[in-house]
Amino acid sequence: MNMARRLDVIIFGASGFTGKYAVLESVKLLANMKWGIAGRSQNKLQDTLKEIGEKAKTDLSHVPIVLADVNNQDSLINMARDCRVIVNCCGPYRLYGEPVLKACLAERTHHVDVSGEPQFLEGMQLKYHEAAKEKGIYLISACGFDSIPADMGTVFLEQQFDGVVNSVESYIVSKQTGRRELGAIHYGTWASAVHAIANMNEVGEIRRKLFAKKMPDVKPKLPERPTLHRSEQGNKWSLPFQGADRSCVARTQRFFYETENKRPLQMRAYISFGGLAEALAVSFVGAIFWMMVKTNFGRQMLLNHPKLFSFGMVSHEGPSDEAMNNTHFALYFEGKGWEEKLASPEDKYTTPPNKVIRTKVAGTNPGYGATCVALVLCGRTILEESDKMPGSGGFLTPGAAFAKTNLINELCKNGFFEVLSTAKL
Repeated sequence: MNMARRLDVIIFGASGFTGKYAVLESVKLLANMKWGIAGRSQNKLQDTLKEIGEKAKTDLSHVPIVLADVNNQDSLINMARDCRVIVNCCGPYRLYGEPVLKACLAERTHHVDVSGEPQFLEGMQLKYHEAAKEKGIYLISACGFDSIPADMGTVFLEQQFDGVVNSVESYIVSKQTGRRELGAIHYGTWASAVHAIANMNEVGEIRRKLFAKKMPDVKPKLPERPTLHRSEQGNKWSLPFQGADRSCVARTQRFFYETENKRPLQMRAYISFGGLAEALAVSFVGAIFWMMVKTNFGRQMLLNHPKLFSFGMVSHEGPSDEAMNNTHFALYFEGKGWEEKLASPEDKYTTPPNKVIRTKVAGTNPGYGATCVALVLCGRTILEESDKMPGSGGFLTPGAAFAKTNLINELCKNGFFEVLSTAKL
């Protein structure tokens, strides 16, 4: 492992939509590191450096280019051998993620990605966690909008709460300023969702193997709210959030329980909308999506005609820079728990929770900008602060991996986290 590597970081899939944003953020965030980009096409990668160089007003022509293709394992191994951490922007990860992880294991190279697909996240943990620990490398998925705000946001809430948190509810709110435009979601994100939801049934099987050990039964139970309800914070119409946030937080909590004997908290995630009409429209699109995803024909229709079935929300070009910079998100958290601590996570509280805390994670351009800031910072944190990370490696959630590092402070510098209030109940 002590052999010198030519580069600190390689951004793989750099000419793709998310990859380009990762390159843009790297100009600033990796300024004191040696970084390069990788992908299949020399020409496309050169064009990316030119395009992002103009955007960042920096000459990037000297940035090293590495050719690597997910269908050529030797090329992936050469790429992994060339650097200390791979920032993998090449999704859907269900289709293209595993070969890159294998190359990283073979060459003892750390790996971060922005997957929000639970069966990829949990399936890869089941398969590679022990191997990664043995090799002393960190494989950390879900380092983007899925699920840094929710996972690190829950860690942050617990750090600010003097006592024991029993439950957390989160509400995502996003708003657009300026003119609204169609095509606000890039096709790659849509394709990932189609594959993720189509293969939901695999998740149960993976979980039975991965989480064989039972967790303590914590009370009082956090009930699920009605599908469509008005949130107490901001009084907005809200629906359950279908992303990986809740499963990611649950894996982090399990990790802390197993490694630090910490009482696990319960979490539920919701998404809020501007008005009832918007919430109903989203429910309607969601219902069509769920029905179609169930059949092979339906999946092909969704993948081949994304604009039609998303009512213009999805495009191959993705949103414009202006639209992305005009999109702001906030996650509002409410945590309830007790001021006093018990000796063991198995012990039961006899009184209802007596303390509440409200926190917020916010940012701009959640799908791509904030995602890439978080992703690049995760890669950098592994290189700079591995001594503050748990064990010697493994396939971990961001919360498990980075709870004791400065990642939250670094994200704060880029405007992410704040405490709104704490109060006694």
